[in-house]
Amino acid sequence: MALTGAWPYPLWIAHRGAGKLAPENTLAAFRVGASHGYRAFECDVKLSADGVPFLLHDTTLERTTSGEGTASQLGWSALSRLDAGGWHSRAFGGEPLPSLESVAAYCIRNGFALNIEIKPTPGDELVTGCTVAAEVARLWAGQAVPPLLSSFSPEALRAARDADDDARWPCALLLDTLRDGWFDEARALGCVAVVTKHPLMDAAVIAELHDAGLRALVYTVNDAPTAQRLLALGIDGVITDAVDRFAPAASGQS
Repeated sequence: MALTGAWPYPLWIAHRGAGKLAPENTLAAFRVGASHGYRAFECDVKLSADGVPFLLHDTTLERTTSGEGTASQLGWSALSRLDAGGWHSRAFGGEPLPSLESVAAYCIRNGFALNIEIKPTPGDELVTGCTVAAEVARLWAGQAVPPLLSSFSPEALRAARDADDDARWPCALLLDTLRDGWFDEARALGCVAVVTKHPLMDAAVIAELHDAGLRALVYTVNDAPTAQRLLALGIDGVITDAVDRFAPAASGQS
């Protein structure tokens, strides 16, 4: 889906739901982020062994769940029974891993925007990109604002782009370094935006993107001086953990 008209996504985007205030990539985190006034959320999506897209950042389960091993080797039935909240604090004990379907229902019901980072298990780039795009087409059918699909993996983005010739969901290339050819790569992928680690984004990069009709977003901005610098440069999106320190509604930039 090519974007037409004004950029439809809020400026402030809550990282993994609510930054550090709740267990990342859970519906509990989304609810905490929303309680702080956020109307746009970033999350990581990968596939279970039986092809269900669900939220998890790491390739393995140990850091943020009660499970062990590579997440993609378990089916959704087993993954959905894991505790994805107890690692964070007792208050969130028992919080489950959410499927992309459950997150879609929550965001659509509340009118929230979503940035889905396609986070494939290594080796699953093509199937993850294709499957996520197909689920987005099903879950957001008829919605005015589609999710923004981003990834560090050009292969996953290409698969997402090619999964549905009619939709062409808006995509963004994620970068942790401005490698040679990054701009041409983003253009070749048909991206509508580029999302960089915040120290990489400066006036020249923003100008290059804007001159080409692309948007400039950054991650993960957690201090006021950095946010002020980027806002002054005309940044289009700020992904942050500091949902309790940056108040989108109060700034009029929600």
